[in-house]
Amino acid sequence: MGVRNIERLIEQRIKENPINPDILNLEEKVVEIRRTTRVMEGGRRFSFSTLAIVGDRNGHVGFGHGKAREVPPSIAKAIADAKKRIIKVALIEGTVPHDVYGEYDSAVVLLKPARRGTGVVAGGPMRPVLELLGVTDVLAKIVGRTTNPNAVVRATFDALLKLKSPEEVAKVRGLEEEKIKSVYRIYAGGVPVR
Repeated sequence: MGVRNIERLIEQRIKENPINPDILNLEEKVVEIRRTTRVMEGGRRFSFSTLAIVGDRNGHVGFGHGKAREVPPSIAKAIADAKKRIIKVALIEGTVPHDVYGEYDSAVVLLKPARRGTGVVAGGPMRPVLELLGVTDVLAKIVGRTTNPNAVVRATFDALLKLKSPEEVAKVRGLEEEKIKSVYRIYAGGVPVR
C-alpha cells in the first residue's frame, strides 16, 4: 500500500472515531532516531529524524515522526505527531482477532492470533507497536523485502487497520455477535463460550 493510502486510511479512521489523547494514559516509545548530515560551507550541519509510538496498552496506538536540529525536540515532535494519529484497534482476549497481512511499499508484515501464554512473538519495530497496543499474545513476522523501521511500522498499522471486530463481522454477515465471538475465541486458542 502506498504512502498516501495508509495516511488516508488513518485520517479516515480518526474522522470516524476521534480519540482524545488527553483522557488516555499513554506510554511513549522511541523506535528510531536517524541522524542526517548536510555539508555546508562552514562544516557539517546535523539534523535528527525520530519515529515514535504512543499507546495505552488497552487497544489504542499511534505513530508519529519528528524532525529537528537536536534530538530532544525531534522526540517531542514525534510524540506530538503520534498523539494526533491514535487509532482504536479491535482485540480479543489480548490477541488479534484473525490473520492479517499489512503492507507498505516493500515492507509486508503478518499478524496471527496466538494462544494465551504465547507472548508477543514479533521482531524489530513491530514489537513496540503491538506491546503499546496492549496485545499480550501474537505471532508476527516481517515477510517483506525490507526491515526499514519506518516502512515496517506503517505496514503494521496497515494490518491493524484491516482487523475486523466481531461486531463488524456480525453486522456484515447478519449473524449473532456471540456466535462470531466464540469462533474468534476458538481461533485464538481459547475456549468457546456457549
